[in-house]
Amino acid sequence: MTFTPASAGSFAAGCIVLALLVSFACVRIAIAYAQRKGMLDAPGHRRSHSMPTPRGGGIGIVAGVLVSMPAALLLMTPSPGAGVVAAFTVGVVAIAAIGWLDDHGSLPIRPRLLIQLGATLLFCVAVASQTASLWWAAPLLVAGVWCINLHNFMDGIDGIAALQAGFFGVASALVADTAGATGISIAACALGAAAVGFWWFNRSPARIFMGDVGSATLGFIVFALTAMLWAWRSDLLWPELILSSAFVIDATLTLLVRMLRGARWYTPHREHLYQWLVRRGQTHTRVASGYLVWNLFVCVPGAWIALRYPAAAPICLGVVYLLGAAVWRIGKRSCLRRRERHVSA
Repeated sequence: MTFTPASAGSFAAGCIVLALLVSFACVRIAIAYAQRKGMLDAPGHRRSHSMPTPRGGGIGIVAGVLVSMPAALLLMTPSPGAGVVAAFTVGVVAIAAIGWLDDHGSLPIRPRLLIQLGATLLFCVAVASQTASLWWAAPLLVAGVWCINLHNFMDGIDGIAALQAGFFGVASALVADTAGATGISIAACALGAAAVGFWWFNRSPARIFMGDVGSATLGFIVFALTAMLWAWRSDLLWPELILSSAFVIDATLTLLVRMLRGARWYTPHREHLYQWLVRRGQTHTRVASGYLVWNLFVCVPGAWIALRYPAAAPICLGVVYLLGAAVWRIGKRSCLRRRERHVSA
């Protein structure tokens, strides 16, 4: 299909608006469905909310993505290719389906992990087939599965994951557009719109939570967009990694510390920085906004420098991640000191 500039603009606007409206409508339906089915997350000592709240609202993001992203990726030129788009669509459906089942009743980790591995491997092979070597599928697979799970870990307070997804979608759209990857740019913007449609109901106080159907699928979509941009132009990996730094740093450092401490790192906990900040009295809105401030004032300039000066991009990435690790460390120590003073008093 060939688009004129005017029809291409109309098509892009249609995809983005459709993603927003479908997401918004599906989340409203999901709230009623979850209440009728008793899909409620009860408060507990490992959770950061105080009222029983419906879960599974991430189905709205999934629906918004499925009605817009594959069409944008396939029909707009340059396209990542029919094979990549098909693998992406299958991956979204498979990971969302197993997450949706898990939201209805907790599933064992093995079937969930197997579905995530299979769906991600399929997509990684499709992407790697467009590069110099199929062996790229191996590191891509590791990165993809980690991205899926870290988004699951970071979806713990009202609005934070949806806000991050909205930011990542819009920022990635600008990166892709700058690089001439029009289809990926529209698809990324559609992700941002679908995330906003969900965020409206998930902002504090949340009327519904994302659930595994949303958080795991969101992780896969973020990974997929990053991988597609990397395959299109390898130096785009640096700004994309910078844009994801807030979630990657908090999730990765928290997991490493728990592993080094000998804790059961795979069990639920409240030790991410964002959770500690809420435990120390900050509101969900303020903590989620703090992560957005990081994105706007650190990630955006960092990604722009990495995009504008590719030779300096690895250094820029290192500076952003080192700075993020320092903020994470200082934030955690501050929270722990306040807890010790509270216990002593």
